[in-house]
Amino acid sequence: MKEISFVSKNEHKWKTFESFTKGKLRLTPDELASYYMDILDDLAYAKTFYPKSKIIPYLNQLSSKAHQRIYITKKEDKSRFFSFWTEEIPLAIRQSHKTLAISLIIFLIAIAIGSVSTFIDQDYSRIILSDRYVDQTLNNIENGDPMAIYGDTPEGVMFLMIGSNNIQVGITSYVFGLLGPIFAGFILVKNGIMVGAFQTFFVKHGLFWTSFSTIFIHGALELSAIVIIAGAGLVIGNAWWFPGTFSRIDALIEASKRSLKIVLAILPIIIIAALIESYITRHYQTLGIWGGLSIIIPSFIYIIWYFIIYPIQVEKKLKII
Repeated sequence: MKEISFVSKNEHKWKTFESFTKGKLRLTPDELASYYMDILDDLAYAKTFYPKSKIIPYLNQLSSKAHQRIYITKKEDKSRFFSFWTEEIPLAIRQSHKTLAISLIIFLIAIAIGSVSTFIDQDYSRIILSDRYVDQTLNNIENGDPMAIYGDTPEGVMFLMIGSNNIQVGITSYVFGLLGPIFAGFILVKNGIMVGAFQTFFVKHGLFWTSFSTIFIHGALELSAIVIIAGAGLVIGNAWWFPGTFSRIDALIEASKRSLKIVLAILPIIIIAALIESYITRHYQTLGIWGGLSIIIPSFIYIIWYFIIYPIQVEKKLKII
């Protein structure tokens, strides 16, 4: 069967279910289950015979909506709050994996640019980090406390400053994502270049492990949050600029719900990162390299598990293909 015939044959069924998801039509539980099975069959058929078709993401979203509707009508022992964090948010993350991957790639490229530029030009770090910061850090290195800048401000004040700054950066990254890939990319590139220049500055002074085990005590969560929240912004931006088979408004509404769930998953991480930076990072000399790694490694493991591995497991568990 040609793709156009396949779409023509099933389009009415898909549009009918769309009307149900928008509250324009009522279905009995049996009818809902029937639509769910039909949509899964159509999705499997499309993946087999039209693997590059734009109809696949459309059917994927319909199947997700169908499952969520069925899930809502079922009596569950677990609370709504628990299922929100263990199923709804992971599914939203899974559906956004490609966009989040793009966000990560842009960030890593920016880090490489900042690092290479700092190696090539000794004054590049001053352009990115400012003369005042570089001079102060050089003085700290001479005094045997290269990361002293993390202990210059009282813990409580530092937490408020860093927490508010991280939230501001997150909101900016998210809003810029709405304007399109170029604007979100700008935020990622700016922050990535700073990280690359910062880390490489210490490498050039023979302090790689000291800087890495100190910066990433909080940076493992903080930088991951920046990448993910910028990716959440890109989710909406892509929906507006590239709505696919949905109308622009429908695509935007769907993407907005999905991206906001991702942002909710990131907010606790932003706060925890600010707490760690304010109260723990300043004690990097007491912690030592291995003490720092004992925080860094679990932080990265959590990010990889909750934002990459677990969403895939949830998708398979709920059979949303």
